[in-house]
Amino acid sequence: MKQDQASVVALEALAYIAAEEAALLRFIQFAGVSPDQLRRAAGEPETQAGVLDFVLSDESLLLAFCEACGHSPETPAKARQALPGAATEDY
Repeated sequence: MKQDQASVVALEALAYIAAEEAALLRFIQFAGVSPDQLRRAAGEPETQAGVLDFVLSDESLLLAFCEACGHSPETPAKARQALPGAATEDY
């Protein structure tokens, strides 16, 4: 997957998280940012990587996001690999 495709997946994930209040609050705590900081940084590849890390860390969130957006459960992991700071192992 190319970085621009990965960015689309990450932004879809962020939109999904933003629509789920509990998930959004957990993500803000996870990332240590304010909602305003998150809005300003949403387009940054590092922020997008963090969004995907968060989604991949919670299987129920991952599956709900994939179902809602029509992605296979492997798509966020593939997208994460295309963004900065990706681990060398698979999720």
